[in-house]
Amino acid sequence: MENTDVLIIGAGPAGTVAAAGLMKQGKKVVVLEKDVFPRFVIGESLLPRCNDILEKVDLLGSIEERNYIKKRGAVFFRGALKEQFNFAETFHDGWKYTYQVPRGDFDKALADAVVKKGGDIRFRMEVNDVEFLDDGAIVHYTDLASGYVHSIKARFVMDCSGYGRVLPKLLDLDEPSDLSYRISLFTHITNDKRPEGDDEGYIWIVALPQGGWIWVIPFAGGVTSVGVVALPKVFEEAPGADDDEKLRNLLLQEASLKDRLAQMEFVMPSKKIEGYSIGVKQLCGDRYVLVGNTTEFLDPIFSSGVTLAFESAYRAQEVVGKYLDDGSVDIQKEYADYMIGGVNCFRQYVKAWYTGELQWLFFSRNKTSAVKDRVCSVLAGYVWDQSNNYVSRPDKALAAALGTLPDEERFKVFE
Repeated sequence: MENTDVLIIGAGPAGTVAAAGLMKQGKKVVVLEKDVFPRFVIGESLLPRCNDILEKVDLLGSIEERNYIKKRGAVFFRGALKEQFNFAETFHDGWKYTYQVPRGDFDKALADAVVKKGGDIRFRMEVNDVEFLDDGAIVHYTDLASGYVHSIKARFVMDCSGYGRVLPKLLDLDEPSDLSYRISLFTHITNDKRPEGDDEGYIWIVALPQGGWIWVIPFAGGVTSVGVVALPKVFEEAPGADDDEKLRNLLLQEASLKDRLAQMEFVMPSKKIEGYSIGVKQLCGDRYVLVGNTTEFLDPIFSSGVTLAFESAYRAQEVVGKYLDDGSVDIQKEYADYMIGGVNCFRQYVKAWYTGELQWLFFSRNKTSAVKDRVCSVLAGYVWDQSNNYVSRPDKALAAALGTLPDEERFKVFE
């Protein structure tokens, strides 16, 4: 039977970062990927923290050479209100920009870079079962091209399968999210009338008066990703005979988008993801860890998905490497507890966005620059910087900031 140090399920962003890191440690790695790249995936807006991780595993150069459009911040709208966050103005001294990435190209670029370094990525391989042993695990998988079933023994298994959720399904680890059931309806367009200069690459987030929000993510080459995230009733009540019409009407109802998207043309039929938020009972167990979206997916509002995938992959490969070297590391403490801290920080901001409290803070003209800089650090993905009280105690920090704002201003935001 074939043997390896680490078997990674999934060759998306989490899988490739984990593989690159483990290879850098000198570990033998095999990656099994069900799909063929490139393939369409949502989650197209990175955060500056992603650059740090890519640099650590020597993959940043492979992304820089793709000439993706630079994302220097985020612009939020609600009716006539507008607030811009610039990644160059953050409490944490990190990267001042990141990238907007078509995921088909981005994921393939990462996988190609790992293969170029000597990585063993096997496409069209579907994991069917995993048998855990005292000294590792036997992974059974099917070659989808031939239909043959193979087995490989690994000292450790990392599940980076994302929405595939291979181990959570096999081990009954899934659990409901504490976030509301929402739907995402989206497509790619051309003829987007963009801002010029450095402002071109900013993500636009537009709050809908009926609840939910719109994203506008520009790519190099003239294609733009647009989508709406909302409760089911928003889509049920939206005018239009089909999803394409509903999406178009929801986008164009907003004054901030009427000019920018007036001439837009859909380049593909709209796609829908329902009930995307999901939780998990545990992040690790004997001889395995869950990584990226396989752990818990919150919500796309702050583009945290790829950042959490990268962070968890990097942390996991560090911890797993130590475990394989001498077995002395506490995986629950060093990996799971660490990741839960960052996820829970983002969770506070997601919830505060949907309750409206964070929107009040965003659009307030009375917040201080110090508050804005600390919040911007969170928006940049630096949610493990415990020196930032908006990370270490986001509930108290947000409550304190909101307590300084006049009530009448809140009514104006939501009128």
